[in-house]
Amino acid sequence: MTEDYREGGTLILQRPLGPADEKKPHVGDACLVNLHPPGPDIGRRIPLLNRQYIVGRDNDAAFVVSRSSVSRQHARLYMDDEATWFVEDLNSTNGTFVNEVRIKHQQLRDTDQVRFGDAIYKFLSGSNIESAYHEAIHNMAIQDGMTGIHNKRFFVEFLDREIAVATRYGHPLTLVMFDVDHFKKVNDTHGHLAGDAVLKDLAGRIRPRIRKEDLFARYGGEEFACVLPSTALPGGIVFGEQLRSMIEERPCHFENLQISFTISVGVTTMHRETGVDPATLIKRADDNLYSAKRGGRNRVVPSLQDLLPA
Repeated sequence: MTEDYREGGTLILQRPLGPADEKKPHVGDACLVNLHPPGPDIGRRIPLLNRQYIVGRDNDAAFVVSRSSVSRQHARLYMDDEATWFVEDLNSTNGTFVNEVRIKHQQLRDTDQVRFGDAIYKFLSGSNIESAYHEAIHNMAIQDGMTGIHNKRFFVEFLDREIAVATRYGHPLTLVMFDVDHFKKVNDTHGHLAGDAVLKDLAGRIRPRIRKEDLFARYGGEEFACVLPSTALPGGIVFGEQLRSMIEERPCHFENLQISFTISVGVTTMHRETGVDPATLIKRADDNLYSAKRGGRNRVVPSLQDLLPA
């Protein structure tokens, strides 16, 4: 008898293990954790209790992922006689990826990230699966599931702490906010998977430029933020220009497309100010960002008030 099991917005058809399974490798020491898209089901654990699953949008699939980017029969997850898990793409439209590399057939290893269309999961297996799951949940609380950088919640908490430090010691603190120009056009022209690829490409380029004391986060949608402790306005402007030129210099490669894109950047600095909170600083940087948009995009705009002599 087949039992319906629903977890993480995904319908899993599981069958009870019978006597014949007792001689087979134990299957319950592997699971998938839902990383993306965000929503009430994010972080849900999906135990892999059977030896094989067809993943797809079709209600007849054993592993139903109800996303328009997922094909009806998208991929196959299976375990071999050595208790090793594999994923095989079934000629899906939008592809199956392991650690953001498109695959046809790939062995899965503990902590691999698996993507079906735009649905992203973390694969966990082995004796440390429980601690690995709790670590994944912790990371999800502070990281954006798609880009892998910090999320808005962690950004606001970090910014609040750094404002307190800057206020106490009189150090400058710079906030840089930026977003992708004409991002809606990218989605409308090439599709949302191409838009996701642009955001991941942007994060991948900028992440190595971030110092260990800085913070790089996805603020929401196509908007990002960088917090630069002990950095005065001139340094923030230089940093913003470096980001802008870094993004402009080459297109994002997605499938057989080359998608050129640019960013608009707003910069603000607090130094020896009182009564500044995260919302105030974010608004100042955001106002400058939208001034950059109005000024023609692909440019960096600092706060005029920051440029005035004290």
